[in-house]
Amino acid sequence: MASTGPNRPHNSLYVISDRGEVVTRYDERRLSKTKVSYMYSPGTAPVTFDVDGVRFGCLLGMEIHYPELFAEYEKLNVDCVLFSTTGVSPGNAAAQAQGHAAVNSYWVSFSVPAQHSATAPSGIVAPNGDWLERCSADGSSSVAVVDLDDSSEAAAESVTHARPWRREARAGIHTERQVIDPRSEDRTAAF
Repeated sequence: MASTGPNRPHNSLYVISDRGEVVTRYDERRLSKTKVSYMYSPGTAPVTFDVDGVRFGCLLGMEIHYPELFAEYEKLNVDCVLFSTTGVSPGNAAAQAQGHAAVNSYWVSFSVPAQHSATAPSGIVAPNGDWLERCSADGSSSVAVVDLDDSSEAAAESVTHARPWRREARAGIHTERQVIDPRSEDRTAAF
């Protein structure tokens, strides 16, 4: 997205409606040293949008390395994070996409150029951390398509049980059950 001079542009992901209109735009917030020093201005906010009752969030570039951005989208109640990159150590990024999906119990779309398909083909990770669909690994152009079905085997347990429980735990359910006990406080007591 071009900015008003002399500001640098943003590295952006545009959301286009089924009528071909721009609905919103996500600007990459965590830039590489090169990008922030010479190329782009960082974005300032997460972006969500809904399609047919499914809430999406967007991330770009090296943001795969920032778990707090994925956690932020969990707090915003997204069902799927759309992540696109041109190549931040693709194999490592693919493993991180699986981890973010499993930890946050939501879908993650992982999009990279076909040139990286031999080590990290694009695909969709289910809320349990399993790849539900992957593109071809031979360098050819392809598209991964899935139904984001929370009642599917790959999602039901994570969405129905894991995500709500993690929310309770983060809200402090453990704090109210902590005890004050001398034996508990003594870290050298074995039994």
